[in-house]
Amino acid sequence: MALPIALTNIFKHKQKSYKMVLILCLIDELKKGNTSVTLDTLKQRFLTYYQAREAKELVVDPPPSKLGKHWRGITSAQIHHIIQTPIQALSQILITDRDHKAYGFRPDILEELRTPQIIELSEYATRELDDYYGQLNPSIPLHDHLNTILSTYLETKRQPFKENDLGKLVRQTIPNDISKLPFFPEEWKAQGSVGQGNWADVPWIAIMDKRITTTTQQGVYIVYLFSQDMSAVYLTLAQGVTVPLKQGKKEGYEFLRRKVQEIRSVIALDGFQKDESIHLTEKGIGEDYQVSTVAYAKYEASNLPSNQQLLTDLHSMLEYYQEYVEYSLPKDTTFKSESTTSSIKKEPLLVNDLYVKETIGTIKTYIRQRGFHYPDHLIENFYLSIKTKPFVILAGISGTGKTKLVKLFAEAIGATSENRQFRLIPVRPDWSDPSDLIGYKDLTGTFRPGPLTEVIMEASNPDNEDKVYFICLDEMNLARVEHYFSDVLSLMETQERKNGRITTNRMISANQLGEDDREIYEELYLPSNVVLIGTVNMDETTHPFSKKVLDRGNTIEFNYIQLDNFPDDEEILESGTERGVPASFLSSDYITLQEAYRNYKSLIKESTEKLIEINMILENIHAHIGFRVRDAVCFYMIYNERFRLVTKAEAFDFQLLQKILPRIQGSNLSVKRTLIELLKITLGDTRLHVDELIGDASLLYEINLQKEYPSAPYKQSSKKLLYMLRRLEEDGFTSFWVS
Repeated sequence: MALPIALTNIFKHKQKSYKMVLILCLIDELKKGNTSVTLDTLKQRFLTYYQAREAKELVVDPPPSKLGKHWRGITSAQIHHIIQTPIQALSQILITDRDHKAYGFRPDILEELRTPQIIELSEYATRELDDYYGQLNPSIPLHDHLNTILSTYLETKRQPFKENDLGKLVRQTIPNDISKLPFFPEEWKAQGSVGQGNWADVPWIAIMDKRITTTTQQGVYIVYLFSQDMSAVYLTLAQGVTVPLKQGKKEGYEFLRRKVQEIRSVIALDGFQKDESIHLTEKGIGEDYQVSTVAYAKYEASNLPSNQQLLTDLHSMLEYYQEYVEYSLPKDTTFKSESTTSSIKKEPLLVNDLYVKETIGTIKTYIRQRGFHYPDHLIENFYLSIKTKPFVILAGISGTGKTKLVKLFAEAIGATSENRQFRLIPVRPDWSDPSDLIGYKDLTGTFRPGPLTEVIMEASNPDNEDKVYFICLDEMNLARVEHYFSDVLSLMETQERKNGRITTNRMISANQLGEDDREIYEELYLPSNVVLIGTVNMDETTHPFSKKVLDRGNTIEFNYIQLDNFPDDEEILESGTERGVPASFLSSDYITLQEAYRNYKSLIKESTEKLIEINMILENIHAHIGFRVRDAVCFYMIYNERFRLVTKAEAFDFQLLQKILPRIQGSNLSVKRTLIELLKITLGDTRLHVDELIGDASLLYEINLQKEYPSAPYKQSSKKLLYMLRRLEEDGFTSFWVS
């Protein structure tokens, strides 16, 4: 029988043997009937594996040098940091307790892991381990090559440059040997240099993926860099500096440092240094390399690691580089070279699906550390809603933390008021048209930009295209949303893809601009790196939403407050964990359903069939949905399928709650029938007799969902429907909103 889908590709990026060994340790516990294992036991099993392999004199990953040369002298207490690496890398399939002291497979995965699947998973991990160790066999004398350069280069520099044996070693022998390694992809090339016509102060050996660069003058690549005094050699993930610095040292350094942060935000780079402490020369190009280096390992000439350790580190760095290449290449790219580029071209940095889950975990940690707790899966739902369409409404009673959620979420991914990537715009009750938000032409004929336009101007700057900008419209329904926000809502529907980016129609028409303003504002559109969030209170002082507004975004309501949910002292005291993310983390990957149909055909059909059943019920009260809502629901389900944030049932439950139920309101029997028929679906109970309950629905109010319907497919929607039914009977009118 096949493995659960979530387990089929977990070793795509190995990064040493740690992930496979961790899985084998968990399987040992499963075979004993244990669904989870304490962290202490896991560490001991993990360490025992390496000690046993080392005792048999088999190829094995050496321990980190700071712990010692051999596993036999290391204790389980010392490997806490080591084991966190595979735990984090496999976080999408693992679950832990509140104190992170026990680990096991996610419950949904555990349900599918019967004996045949456990055996298959064990064989899968073992095969991957064997393949990994096979690649680590010392097939090239890398230690001897590096040692020769370090020990003879200074003396050799006094000899003639042409036809020198050391030059041939660096230019030909070492690149050829590296290219023959079993883990070296065919799209890559290795190249070495000791100078051009004269001996270089800093010789190097580089590894480049030809799809993103074929020259060391620019782009990202792996390179061995030798210090000028030959006291050390550095294995680095670095950037070419020649082309960036043609723009000027200040601009070039800003570009290089920004790129370093982007890459570090996406790739873990565990086991390597991430700072500017690399030291090659006293001045000149040495500083350039410090600024441009993303990560490195330093090898002292007097203490050069074993051949096996050097190959292990190279393999890890190659894995990380391959990960970066996958992120950075546009999804439809088969070949790309930067060698013909004469100036810096900033491509949008892409993220992969596993990175999303890791980042969501970081965001949740950041929010908890600030002393705020939100309901289970609210953060995942908030993220999926933004990803589906960058317009989300947060509804709830006053004081539930709606505005704070937006601010903390934005801060956690690097968008703050200080760097102008977060903007809070309080809505005024007297706003009556789009000019209050977008801007207007004054009596002198000059365009006066509104607060929304000011943010979009900054977000549209080419230097900011990979930054995320949050706009929070606070208490957005104090004025009628359809009046002041209508132009923005219409603009959202004009999205199209141009030159690899999502654009819209022009934001400001020409007749709103004076002659001097057109060069600044005429080509302005709503960029995909801008997220619009509205917070609303639903009471007698505010205005309701039309279906036009509800159709264009997700409405997230949180009114169920747990007052005894206190902050965790230890979490509050921890240091901040905010991180920058590329704009593609939040921007939509699809504009039309057709773009996703081939890869997610069955999921789209399944979701649409459920919506058709629901739509037939909604038609009776003219609350049925159209293609726009269908597409949005399907996109939400697709993103959740990709990122594995909640179960499929929980995802559809969120969409029922946010896209369907807010459309229902009224006071007649047709509304009551609709609510009961929907309740049959959300409870998964075909025994409910609608005609009988139309007369008296009081039995429904006594339902205890936890006890009577523990397997109800859509619990949150069921809870809301029961509330709406009760309100209809008691007040003679019902709607989605609490008031």
